[in-house]
Amino acid sequence: MEGTLNNPHKERIFGLDVLRCCAIVFVVAAHGRLMAIDTFLFEFPYIIFNDGVDLFFALSGFLIGGILLKEISSANEFNGSQLLKFWKKRWLRTLPNYYLILLVNIIFVKFYLAPGDLNSFSWKFFVFIHNFSSDFGDFFLESWSLSIEEWFYIFAPLILLGLLKILPLKRAFLGTVLILIISPILFRFLKYNPDAYDWFRTDSQVGKVVIMRLDAIGYGLLAAWLAFYYAGFWKKCRFWFLGLSILAHVLIDWLNTSNNNMYLQIFSFSLTAVTSMLYLPLADSIKSARGLIAKGVTYISKISYSMYLVNLGIVSSVMRYHFPVKNTTDGMIKYILYWCIVIILSGIIYRFFEKPIMDLRKKIR
Repeated sequence: MEGTLNNPHKERIFGLDVLRCCAIVFVVAAHGRLMAIDTFLFEFPYIIFNDGVDLFFALSGFLIGGILLKEISSANEFNGSQLLKFWKKRWLRTLPNYYLILLVNIIFVKFYLAPGDLNSFSWKFFVFIHNFSSDFGDFFLESWSLSIEEWFYIFAPLILLGLLKILPLKRAFLGTVLILIISPILFRFLKYNPDAYDWFRTDSQVGKVVIMRLDAIGYGLLAAWLAFYYAGFWKKCRFWFLGLSILAHVLIDWLNTSNNNMYLQIFSFSLTAVTSMLYLPLADSIKSARGLIAKGVTYISKISYSMYLVNLGIVSSVMRYHFPVKNTTDGMIKYILYWCIVIILSGIIYRFFEKPIMDLRKKIR
């Protein structure tokens, strides 16, 4: 996920690394939990917490928003040349890994190394429109969030570029935020079916569709705007925001059992996105940390994009497809092995493929 992007500051911010690490841990745990059935690991995490992807979305909006605000305010303009530079850097960061793992998924499914439906695959995966306005079937399931990220990179700066022609940066940026937050909510209203609710269908037909989920990243943009223009408020209220996020989790847990179709199909996505955003002020204030645990958190944060891409289709699905869990002990062993493979494989991809390509971004002028 784009939450793995380097932040706009010269040094890494440890608090954001913590959120990134938590996000990928929850994603990987969720995708491997079928191997941990009937064990104490199956219910991990044991506290109420956001979905990992929502955290990645909030981080993406915050980091990219910070980059845009910093670069535009420094140059005192935003033109087509800067927009092209922005896209080059984003795509050089995200596309190589995506296309590598996409091709691996095609090979694995074609040669029956992993489950999946190649009939669900088409050229649309290469241009991120396979889930632009509808769900996309049973192939490379984790790609849904990457499409949302990529379209965000297109829409956000384009809208901002247009608004800057008539508004100053502060208002133009806020206008961009509002468009990206309100539009997906309106699309969810149009999709809303008051007479039927099925969690799986809503998750696939609404929760994993680009035009209905861009607001999740839009709230991260809002956080970047607050941090940039109201730095004192951003820092002063960080613990209040954390308290609100905890209350929001309690509210989400209650509302999820309410069987309120309008909430579940429309507003649940907004509430979880806002809750993820509320962690950012405190995380942004924790600039550094030392020790072995801190190094581990930072390392997992660095390889989190590779972990996100490989954990489900290449590791979890393959293990369960060829080596189904036989009993509790077998499940525990395979669950631990699953984590080891994900971390080692992701570390290799990061070291020998992802990082060398990221280093090329420094040459873009």
